[in-house]
Amino acid sequence: SMQNHYNLVYREEEREMIPLCRTEGVAVLPWSPLARGFLAGNRRPEDYGETLRARTDDYAHKLYYRPSDFTVVERVGELARRRGVSNAQIALAWLLAQPGVTAPIIGASKMHHLDEAVAALNLKLEQEELAALAEPYEPHPVLGHS
Repeated sequence: SMQNHYNLVYREEEREMIPLCRTEGVAVLPWSPLARGFLAGNRRPEDYGETLRARTDDYAHKLYYRPSDFTVVERVGELARRRGVSNAQIALAWLLAQPGVTAPIIGASKMHHLDEAVAALNLKLEQEELAALAEPYEPHPVLGHS
């Protein structure tokens, strides 16, 4: 298996690594499926958000705070409200619908985080919903290489 940085606001693994893993039969285990909490929808472009992590996570600020990233989060939130589920469930359901993904690595710090991750297993998104979530994505620099 391979652990890949992969989520709705960082999809650079789609370029080469996920296709290679699929061709070679290697399981894909995405880490940071909620983009360090960014996809939960509690961050704002003007002041970083309400939580301590949102305000102090400089690494996430460098990775995920582009205007297009916030557009993705808006789409996640709109769909979550329509479906009556959390942003986390939508983001995880999108990830689970991606070819080659076997099991996201979640970082649950509260019991409800785990409950949402488990609930996402039964949430199936329509093709139109998957496309609407993916559409505003803009490529990011590839991380982990110098």
